[in-house]
This record gives sequence, structure tokens and C-alpha cells, in this order.
Amino acid sequence: MSIFNTTFQATSLNQGPASHGQFAADSAYAAVDVFIGTGGDGHCHPAATRPFGMVQVGPDTQHRHHRQAYPWCAGYRYEDDSILGFSHTHFSGTGHGDLGDVLLMPFTGATKLEPGYPERAMSGYRSRFSHEQERAQPGYYAVRLLDHEIDVELTASDRVGLHRYHFEPGAKPKLLLDLRSSVYNHPGKNLWSRLRLRTPQLLTGMRETRGWAPGRQLYFAIEFSRPLTRHEFHNTETDVEYRGFRTPGREAHEKRVLEGRALVAAFEFDVPVDQQLLIKVGISAVSEDGAIANLSEMQGWDFDAQRLLAAKAWADTLEVMAIDAEPELRTSLYTAHYHACQAPSLFMDVDGRYRGPDNAVHQAKDFGPAFSYHSTFSLWDTYRALHPWLLLTQGAQRNSDFINSLLASQEHSPHGILPVWQFHGLETWCMIGYHALPVIADAYLKGLRGFDAKAALGAMQASAEYTPYGGIGDYLQHGYVPYDKEGEGASKTLEYSFDDWTLARMAEALGEHSVAARYYQRAQSFRNLLDPATGFVRGKGSDGKFRLPFDPTAAGYGSDYTEGSAWQYSWYMPHDCAALVGNLGGDAGLVKRLDEIFEAETNPKMYSHMEDISGLIGHYAHGNEPSHHIAYLYAYAGAPWKTQARLTQIVPMQYASGPAGLAGNDDLGQMSAWLLFTALGFYPVAPGSNEYVIGRPFVRRASLRLPNGRIFSVRAEGLGHGNDYIGAVQLNGQAHEVSYLRHEDLMAGGELVFTMQGEPRLDWAQTRAQRPYSQTPYPVSAPEEGR
Repeated sequence: MSIFNTTFQATSLNQGPASHGQFAADSAYAAVDVFIGTGGDGHCHPAATRPFGMVQVGPDTQHRHHRQAYPWCAGYRYEDDSILGFSHTHFSGTGHGDLGDVLLMPFTGATKLEPGYPERAMSGYRSRFSHEQERAQPGYYAVRLLDHEIDVELTASDRVGLHRYHFEPGAKPKLLLDLRSSVYNHPGKNLWSRLRLRTPQLLTGMRETRGWAPGRQLYFAIEFSRPLTRHEFHNTETDVEYRGFRTPGREAHEKRVLEGRALVAAFEFDVPVDQQLLIKVGISAVSEDGAIANLSEMQGWDFDAQRLLAAKAWADTLEVMAIDAEPELRTSLYTAHYHACQAPSLFMDVDGRYRGPDNAVHQAKDFGPAFSYHSTFSLWDTYRALHPWLLLTQGAQRNSDFINSLLASQEHSPHGILPVWQFHGLETWCMIGYHALPVIADAYLKGLRGFDAKAALGAMQASAEYTPYGGIGDYLQHGYVPYDKEGEGASKTLEYSFDDWTLARMAEALGEHSVAARYYQRAQSFRNLLDPATGFVRGKGSDGKFRLPFDPTAAGYGSDYTEGSAWQYSWYMPHDCAALVGNLGGDAGLVKRLDEIFEAETNPKMYSHMEDISGLIGHYAHGNEPSHHIAYLYAYAGAPWKTQARLTQIVPMQYASGPAGLAGNDDLGQMSAWLLFTALGFYPVAPGSNEYVIGRPFVRRASLRLPNGRIFSVRAEGLGHGNDYIGAVQLNGQAHEVSYLRHEDLMAGGELVFTMQGEPRLDWAQTRAQRPYSQTPYPVSAPEEGR
């Protein structure tokens, strides 16, 4: 009988004893909906994983025969109705795909080496499934494979995925391992792979792929709870093809080691008395022996005990927040925190070894401080809000691990620079900017001390001065990135300027005043592209002239803007919003232009060629990061009530329950972190400023258990339908009349109380202090061309 009729209901963690808060029906753990973002363009996966875990074991639904595009970035898509198998590595919410390593599929009946077609049942080893017989919670996934009549349960430790298969009475357990399968199955992606049967209960292997990250090596060790009775190793690149199916070579059944580019294996086991088969899969970037050693972190075969440990790990992580809000929003917020705590992910063996961007193996203890190496840094996205969120909700050790991983990567980098977009230790060069700088500076300025700050400053300067990358040489020569030298030059100039400002802030804090002065000067480079005639930031050629003709809706590839248009990117100088105000003729000019962004009548086809430009409200595109700070800019023009109105418009349109609950891909937690901050009533517009711009709260009450042990609470009095505006704010009982919150006030603990009302209060936060850090500490002018 299926677990969905019996066992699952009996062992559901939500039904556990009330004495364990993580098991209660009203707990943070129970509030998470793992399937939010797995449909639409959310690109999240429902895999079983630990917080920041190395393994994400879960279902893949894409078709292996074809290179899949944008919708299948996570390997799983809620709209699909068949499962290819269960692989052990996945991204959560990216705009690009890879991984999907070590695909296992239990089956019964005839052995089929090809997955078949989703629209043709039983055409291969894949199986149909139904969402009615699918369950997932943090650290756990379960589904019934309808074509094979097998119930699958998955859970994980940090480095090991654990499978439990329930077969029907009398069925002979079989298992298929497909090393050809990947998320985004690029032609020629598999460079090499190996299978090695060491004992009847232990299989090891590896594969090297050339996908998003070139030359990526992934090793694995698979341990079976029962000895196998028969095995087949196939190289389908060389096996004979017969009637549409691959048939083995003469010695395929006898081989214990097989290498090649297209390996697949099938295994058979004796029928167990309980009709269950359990499998552990440990992964490593170092070696097969490293993967075997990683198996040691999961002792025994007690699936329910391991599931409980995973649940407790998530409960501890989720319970740093206590939220009182409408049920749907509460679910969205706890799910957002769940998504925010998946990356950067651990990428180090139990013995401290890891593979770096030089594709060499390193030992953590040789780097200096004791740390755990993490990878998967989507920095163009996550420096904005995810890393500031993790500084508030994760301990000093975890955040220091992130920074030390960045610094170790810089030390190992063949180019001597910090990561740009790194996963599994390797650089992809995706997106723009050198955004490890704001992550490091923000952490240091907020008091994190678990890394070598002087070495960090040197690493930051090395990245900022690396002229071969992204037009930086031209940026240094001209004071901007010319469009005739480098694509997307306007966006690059803006983001380099902000990164330079964070470097200057770090240098100033360390007493390096000459370094600070240099980078404060560079941080004004964006001014060279401000066009007072149109009010936009525009591309400029190396001749010093703006590009003509000018179309502010031109977006993406071949334009002056990265995944956006002038309508979305021209407002990105968060370190110096006074310049933005000045370019638009004053406060009224900025308010007018922001209103135009949100209220424009846009044709949906205008941005249809850019997959990432989603969640449109006029030209505002919440599904992509360049728009994330825009609603908060009203506060810099003395109109914070307009920020409140726009946030009231944005939140219900862009976030909802259900699989399609995210307007765009989650980008490893950035979309989620935006919601978390916004719901509490404030947002880090300029990481490195140590300030959060106040928006408006969406929760009745919330509290954060801060890493220093203090509690910071938010309370919204009078919050309800129609009461969308701030009437008053108090911080620890004192009137708070400025539209920002200082980090040191937050970390001191206490309570921020909002009094909400139905009409905007136009005289709240009207002092000059509502422009946090609009002036730099050093007198600067626009950089001169050719400096």
C-alpha cells in the first residue's frame, strides 16, 4: 500500500508532539510551502536539502534528449507530469541552468536505458506522477511513481542524499543510474565519466562536464542498504543500437569499471522482506575517496531519524523569525526565508578539502582562518538584499565562512580576482560588476570580524583594477564604459561606480585614506553618463558623445543596459541619490519620473525578448534586480508616502502562494530577501551605508533573533485593509521622524512601532536626513575623461 495512504500521514512531521515547536501545526517549519516558485518563472526546486547544504536531492522533470531552455533552470517544473529521475545537485531560482548530477531512478519490469518521452507513457524509464501523490517539506520530498508503482522518499544531510524506495509486494527492486543526464543538456556537455563497482554495496564514480561552468568535476559514492545481485554498465556512445533501444556489448554485464562520455548503469536486488530499498549518495568535488569519506556524516539506515535531523536543522534556521501576519503572507515569508538559506552552499569535504576556481584541490586549514568553503555566489543578484539579510539572521561563523570563501577563491583564481558568478568553485563570468566588494564591505562595516580585513581590502582592489574584465580598462581611461568598446556600458558604469564606493567605505574604515579618496572619486563615474536633457543614464561612446538614436525602452543584448532598459537602470546610483535628484531638476523631478515608471502604459511585447524582465508594472520590472530599489527612491525626494503606496501595489502583485507565487526567478534568494525586508518595513537600498530605508510594514508583528542574541521587533498598529500609510513611527518609545533606520539601532535590539492610517501623512520624515549617504565624506567632482 502506498505511503500516501498510510505511512506518510502517520509520520508527517507536522503531526509530531507539541512539545517540539518545529512540529506544531502553527510552527515556522509547518508554514513553509516548498512548492512556491517551482512553477511559472520562479525556477525553484522542491529537493530535500539542509540549510546551505551541498546536496539538493530531488526530482528532475525535463526531457533529457533536448537542450532545455529557461523554464527548466532548476530541472523541475511544477507544470510537468512525469519524472525523469532524482538527481543530487540543483540551483534554487537561477536564470540559467546546470547541475542535475547523479540521476537515480528506481523501476520494475524490463530494463530501459533511455528516458523515453513525457507524452508517451512507458516509452522509457521515466514515470508519470501526480501532485496528489507528491509531498515536500524542508529537508524532505516524497512522490509515487505511477508507472512503476514505487513510492520514493528523499532526505539529506549536508553532503549526503538518502533515498528510501517502497516497492509493491512481490516486485523485484531495480535501479537505473544515468550519468548522461543534466539540467540544460548542452551538446557535448559530458566530457568524461566513470563507474567503479567496489563491492556489492558500494559504487563510486565521477563525471566532468562543460556546461555553464567549464571543466566541472563531480565525484560520488553510492551505498546500497542491500547487496545488489546483478549489474549492467553501458556506454551508449559505443553500444550497438537496435530497434530504437541500446543493447549492451558482450562484456557489459561483467564490467566492474567503465569509463566514457555516455554511461548508464542498471542494478537488481533481492526482494527485501519489507519491500524497501535505501540508498545513500555522497558527493565530492575532490575525489571518489572524498565522496566515500563524506558518507560517514550519515551513520546507519534510519531514514526517519535522518529526516528528523533535517527538519530540526530547518526549524532552527526558520525560527530566527517570529511572524504574525495574514496566513498567505506568513507562508510566503517563511518560504522566502527557506529560499534565502540555500545559497551560498557548502562545497567542502568532511576533511576540509575543496576544489577552487583554478580547478585544483585545496585544504581549508592552509588558507588561514578556520572556515567552511562555500560556493554558488550569484553576486549580481544577492549583494543587494540577500547578503544583508543573512547578516541579520545567520551567525558570525556562517557569514565569515561566506567572506573567507570569497577571499580563498580570489587567492586561488588564475586571474587574481574575487568571484563574479561562481558555482561548484568555478567561475562562469555571468552578469556584470565586481559585487563581492559590497558583500565584503557591508559585512565589515556591520561589525563582522571573522576574516582578514587588510587582505580583503587587497582582494577588493585587485578586482576593481582588473582591466581585462568587462571594460574596466576603458572605465578607468574614460570615466565610463564606452558603448563602442564594450556592450552594456551604461549598466557597467553604474554598477562599477557603486562597487567602487563600497571599496572606498571599507578603506576609510581601515584608515586607508588615500585608497578611500581614489575610490570615492571613481564612485562618481556614473555622473559622466547622466543626461539632463532626457533625465536618463545613456550610453556614451569613446568620443564623448551620447549614442544616437536613443530609445529608452531598448533592453538587453546589444543595448547599453544589462537585462533592462534606460527606464529600469537610470536610477541606480544608490550611494549618491543627490546626483539623481539633481539630474532630474530636484525632488519634484524625481517624484515625477518615478511616477512615470510605474504608471506607463507598456506593450507586453516591448520586453518579451528578455526572459528576465518580468513582473511588469509599467516599466518597473520586479522580476529582475535592477528595479528592486526603485520604489524606495521616493524617500530620497521627500515623498516617503509614495514609497508606501508603491509597495502596497507591488507586494500582492509579485508574491503569492502556490507554485507560480514568484513573478521572476528567485535568484538564489534575492527575490525572497526583498520580500522579507519589505514586509518588516525597511530595505537596504545601499549595502555598505549601514542604513535601511523605511518603506511600510506588511506584518502585524514580527521579531528577529539577531546573531548577537538580542531581539529586534516590529509592530504595526492599525494595520489592515486600506490602512497602507504611516502615521507615525517610534523606535524604542521615541518618535522616529527620519525615513531610514541605522544598522546599529537595529542590532541594539528593541522595538520599531508603526502606526498605520488610511491617508498619507505628507509631513512625516521631511528632514534632510531622509537622504542617507547622499554626500560622500570627501569633496569630489565628476571624473575627468582620460584620467
